[in-house]
Order: sequence, then C-alpha cells, then structure tokens
Amino acid sequence: MMFLRLTVGLLAGYLLALPSHALYKVVGPDGRVTYIDRAPSSELGRVQPIGRDGTPAPDASPNAALPSDLRQVSTRFPVTLYSSADCGPCETGRRLLQQRGIPYVERRITSEEDAEAMNRITGGRSVPSLMVGSQALRGLSDTDWHAYLDAAGYPRESKLPRGYQPPAATPLVARSDVEPKATPPSRSASAAESTAAAPVVAPPPSPTGIRF
Repeated sequence: MMFLRLTVGLLAGYLLALPSHALYKVVGPDGRVTYIDRAPSSELGRVQPIGRDGTPAPDASPNAALPSDLRQVSTRFPVTLYSSADCGPCETGRRLLQQRGIPYVERRITSEEDAEAMNRITGGRSVPSLMVGSQALRGLSDTDWHAYLDAAGYPRESKLPRGYQPPAATPLVARSDVEPKATPPSRSASAAESTAAAPVVAPPPSPTGIRF
C-alpha cells in the first residue's frame, strides 16, 4: 500500500512538472508506460492524450482514436465517400477503403437535394465518388483511388486501431423527419366559411429521380 501511494505521488508530481500543453501516455508493446509532452509516432505503441491530472483528455474529433501519423494525414486530407443504396460499385469502393485502413466518412445520396449538393462539391452526380482532401474522383477506379491516397500520404497497409469502425453513412443534406403540425381552424370562422367546399389543388409533379 505504501509503495502504491508513493508511485501515485511520484506520477502526480511528474505530471505537474510537465509543460501546460498536451501530454501523451504511451503504452509500449511490452506494456511499459511512458509520458511525453510531444505527439509521438504510433510505432512507439498505443498513444492516449491525457490531461494534467492524469485522466484521458477529452477529444471530440472523429479521428481522436487514430495513431498520430494517421491522424495527421486524415486531418490534412480527409476522405469522404459518396454512395447510394443498392450500389454494387459503392460496396466495392467501401471495401477498398476498409481493407487499406483509410479513415473515411460516408455520405449517402438519397434525394434530389443530396444529388445537387454532391454535384456542387464533386462536379458530378455519379456514385461512388471520392473526395481526398479537395480532390474529387468521380466513379470507381482502383488505380486512381490508390494513386491519390498514396499522394496524400495514407499508408498502404492498415494502421487503424483494432476494432475501429467507420462512422455510419448519413445523408449529405440534413433533413428533419418531423412533419410540421397543422394549425387548427379558428373557432371564430363563419358558418359559411366552414361549410364552403375547399378548392382542389393538384399536387406538384414528383421529381424525376436522382440522376447518377
């Protein structure tokens, strides 16, 4: 017990003596724990940002759990996959990213609004499309996708943490599924107004569908 208190006391003193900027806890392959004040390479072991009190530092970014070198390249050149439902080439492109260990987000094209937004971003409506940083790659091409991922600095073999799962696909344009509530008619309406037949208005023509 005395040894444990001494160890905790020494660790607390060490943390207080470190600079006020970010600290990192590194667990090496042999299980040995070290603390450093500079972002280390993932080759040293599992890296965890910590606060000055020794507890894990909060990090709300989607890449917080990535090794530092992979986190840096994914921050500089984020990867976004544009897909649609029941799309065989989209699934092929998704597997390519997952097998290579690319951290990516997926935007699902489910409406005309989504297709228009994707056209503004990528310059086209074809799926799958891939954004690597600001570079748009329209359509699936293993050669082109790998070439641009290589140029961005992504590793050829996966360095993702064990158990890593990409975020779930979401529509490109945020929408609310809650229909606005109808306003009840005023009780002060005249009897003539309440009994008058409302004119029948034909609904607008439905969209022709998403063009890919």
